[in-house]
Amino acid sequence: MTLEPSMYTRYWRDGWVIVEDVFPTDEVDRIARLAVDVSETQIDPDDSYSTDASADGAITAPRKVDLPFVIEPEFRPFVLHPNLQSLLETLIGCPPRLFADQIMMKPPRVGSEKQYHQDNYYFRLAPDDRVITAWIALDDVDEENGCLRYIDGSHRDGLLPHTPVPGAPHNLSPPADQVDLSKESLAIVGKGGVVFHHGLALHTSHRNRSDRWRRGYATHWVGPDMTDLDGPDGRLATAYFNRPDLANVLA
Repeated sequence: MTLEPSMYTRYWRDGWVIVEDVFPTDEVDRIARLAVDVSETQIDPDDSYSTDASADGAITAPRKVDLPFVIEPEFRPFVLHPNLQSLLETLIGCPPRLFADQIMMKPPRVGSEKQYHQDNYYFRLAPDDRVITAWIALDDVDEENGCLRYIDGSHRDGLLPHTPVPGAPHNLSPPADQVDLSKESLAIVGKGGVVFHHGLALHTSHRNRSDRWRRGYATHWVGPDMTDLDGPDGRLATAYFNRPDLANVLA
């Protein structure tokens, strides 16, 4: 799959870009159903929501699927689809290596918000320009069901300090005065499309207020010869491409 030059320019200007129709919808539907099936076996207090959003009372629903590529082999051909590989290589200028993945579920009326953050604050890898996320839309995604939102050009401002969010200490976010909401844009994308964003691009998503799912498959990639800012005990040690059990899959 070939990336249009205007999309390449937009990625490096804004820190993110949408490419529609990367995956066929029938395959996306299959993966979305599989994600729900897998999530039902992973619900625990850290990966579920309990809310009074329903007339029936509290709802417990899956928040995400951790390590889907590792735990379920059926996800692997999807993540390694040649269309995705080609687009990633064009954007970062080198062969992409799979660093990690997760599926964000956001069930109808239950999926909550995620505060503004930079992925590379968590990953802590260099160079920043070779850290990229490909967020695959497993449903049609719009403002009502909690699309991604970006601060255009924020990837050029460097790595920002992050602190725990009051009331949600597992979430880290930069100070409010570091997030210029006048530059916020919405990433409205169709099922099977992909939102690519730079490792320093500030992004968030709001609550799912709709009766529809908003499932997004977040795949995180890096280039070769990356440096771990935390040294040998950092995140590179557990990157998928460094796992012996995945060596044959990612060769």
